[in-house]
Amino acid sequence: MPGATSTSTRPLAPGVWAPIPTFFKQDESVDIPTFTTHLVRLAHAGMLPVISGSMGEAHHLTNEERTSLIVESRKALDAAGLNEVPIIAGTGVGSTRGTIQLCHEAAQAGADYAIVIPSGYYAGALSKQALKKYFLDVQAKSPIPVMVYNFPGAAGGIDMDSDLIIEIAKEGANICGVKLTCGAVGKLTRITAATTSPSFIKQYPRKNANAPFLTLGGFGDFMVPAVLGGKGHGAIMGLGNIYPRALARLFELASQVKDSAASDPALLEEALQLQGLASDADWAFCLAGISGTKYYLQQTRGYGGVPRLPLLPFDEEKGKQLLQDHAVNAFMEVEKKLEAKAGKGANGQ
Repeated sequence: MPGATSTSTRPLAPGVWAPIPTFFKQDESVDIPTFTTHLVRLAHAGMLPVISGSMGEAHHLTNEERTSLIVESRKALDAAGLNEVPIIAGTGVGSTRGTIQLCHEAAQAGADYAIVIPSGYYAGALSKQALKKYFLDVQAKSPIPVMVYNFPGAAGGIDMDSDLIIEIAKEGANICGVKLTCGAVGKLTRITAATTSPSFIKQYPRKNANAPFLTLGGFGDFMVPAVLGGKGHGAIMGLGNIYPRALARLFELASQVKDSAASDPALLEEALQLQGLASDADWAFCLAGISGTKYYLQQTRGYGGVPRLPLLPFDEEKGKQLLQDHAVNAFMEVEKKLEAKAGKGANGQ
């Protein structure tokens, strides 16, 4: 494949993203209308989209299905007047060659950025050297900036440490950040400190000026500590599919507290209260997983369906418990209040 230059024009900025579930019809074909309706609803609420991530069951999708989701996402966002919303697309597959190919296909389909997870199939044979070469090779030939995705649970236990990720960031000018779904706050803090320092920015400029290096958490349960203490830039979290407005508000509060020249006790108190609710709800949905998230959406929004086999539908008894969970409902009260407030604003009331 030819060498690549970064072509993304929609800026990559700190914020909150949701890995959008891929919805299926009864015959397991992709349900595009439901997918785009959900995506646009979240985007209007301030939740940015990641297409074909772990929550999107990327491992169960063909390349053609992945690219069709990107095409339809771009069409739907533009039709809704959300032209400036960037699309991050999952492009990690088994081989380096296959991942590079999918990066090209994703870019042609309309993705602005790629997020890449290493394959766990040969996890035992992938040394630090092999992982470093994998990401550097991919970013060198990808036409769009590449985000590193560290998720041991979906990569055969591969858990890249901060030293390795910082090395990849330094040597790969087309690397635009990292998503840490390992829950390691110290790792997030170390990476952010290294990549936001004036010396890093001067010595290791990014290929694309619109794509600075972002350090993103993979959960919503430590957003305030990450933003305040570790200078984290936000998160990509499955919880965003359920509570888009509440989590966008949480990020906004944390950013305001961080940027405030004078400490505002009221802002900080609201942020910490909201963080507590988010943390409890995040744990409930971590236990529920993809099937449980889809079950909850089905019960509360009227769509969601079931995952693609071999993942099984959510157990009905567990589903009832999820719907009655105190933490889930407490955070949903915040979401509904923000949704109602936004609705009144839209109606000019």
